Amino acid sequence: MNTTMLNSLKLCLAAALALGSLSPARADQDIVITQNIQVLGQTKPIPLAIAGFSGEVLQVLKFDLYVQGFAFTTPDVAQYQITGTPGENVTGTVLDSIAKQPILARAYSGTTLRRQAHFFANDIVSAIAHRPGVGLTKIAFKKEIALGHGEIYVADFDGFNPQFVTHDDTIVAAPCWVPGKLAVCYTSYYPGNPDIFYQSLTSGQRTIVAKYPGLNTSPAVSPDGSHLAMVLSKGGSPNIWVADADGTNPKKLTSTLEDSSPCWSPDGQWICFATKLRERRVLAKVPAGGGEISVIHTAGVSNPTEPDWSPDSKWIAFTRQAGEFDICVVPADGSIPPTVLVPGEDPSWSPNSRTLIFTRRTAGGSYALSVLDVMTKQVKDIKRISGNDSQPAWAR
Repeated sequence: MNTTMLNSLKLCLAAALALGSLSPARADQDIVITQNIQVLGQTKPIPLAIAGFSGEVLQVLKFDLYVQGFAFTTPDVAQYQITGTPGENVTGTVLDSIAKQPILARAYSGTTLRRQAHFFANDIVSAIAHRPGVGLTKIAFKKEIALGHGEIYVADFDGFNPQFVTHDDTIVAAPCWVPGKLAVCYTSYYPGNPDIFYQSLTSGQRTIVAKYPGLNTSPAVSPDGSHLAMVLSKGGSPNIWVADADGTNPKKLTSTLEDSSPCWSPDGQWICFATKLRERRVLAKVPAGGGEISVIHTAGVSNPTEPDWSPDSKWIAFTRQAGEFDICVVPADGSIPPTVLVPGEDPSWSPNSRTLIFTRRTAGGSYALSVLDVMTKQVKDIKRISGNDSQPAWAR
């Protein structure tokens, strides 16, 4: 065997082992490789079979797992078998069909069946994919009710248990979570001007953190909760500003045109945003303390906007405006061109850095929220109530 062939074999084996695709096997058992090297939008879902569950519990398990890269099939081709045991609470096991051995057995109690099912889904994701599940996470979003007026809501990530945050009966926009707290920031026209509010979800108390003449919008709280990035027009053109979390000590970071949608890098060192340079829409980043602007390359994708940086720091999701709107993902370092995934806008990463929530235009012309597994492109709409839902933000 020549050196080139030997090196190729070593690389293939290393990739397979790293992905966990070689399962323990008996001497008379074929080795089955069912997972591929992950490519955005092209990875095959992990096949599961499920039995013994019904009603709400089955619905929750199928939703949670589907939007995290799993698909349901028949037992003869499933890589894993999920089995429920009848009772008043959720009890289930997971069997590895290749290794012929259980990898998970859990029983839950002390909360609602729906929440128990989310717990079980999370444990399944952890046992099979070795990453945290998102079943118990929250989202915030804007609900437009009538005549452009709306309210800010929060809900479980699948749209269940929605709750009002605001009761302003006016234009609201751009909700974001405050890391580590049950609190959100958002823009409301309630005072007669687009101002930025901070609101506790436990006490309901809210305060205005930016109320300058003109536009105050697109709040984004730093990962450590100490600073607030936002778009202000108090200097003329809408630009990116950063301030202390309570809105004090504002500092202007940009002097470019049409700046919008700031978001933080997970280490808090950079602020990514959309802007216009040399008559062209681009994504850019600026040091959080101020400094030179750097362009994030999105070759082949025009009019990028609404960026969101993944919690693992590897990816930036954004919206492409090209007649229609599309959800795209690019490496944060711009090392390869973006991948266009699905039609939609307003992407927001989940804590797992793999799942996105975004706004989708329905066939009837209204707006709904959908959850996307970036690797497989599997999409599900979340539960809706009346009105248009948009501008989601995933708590993380």
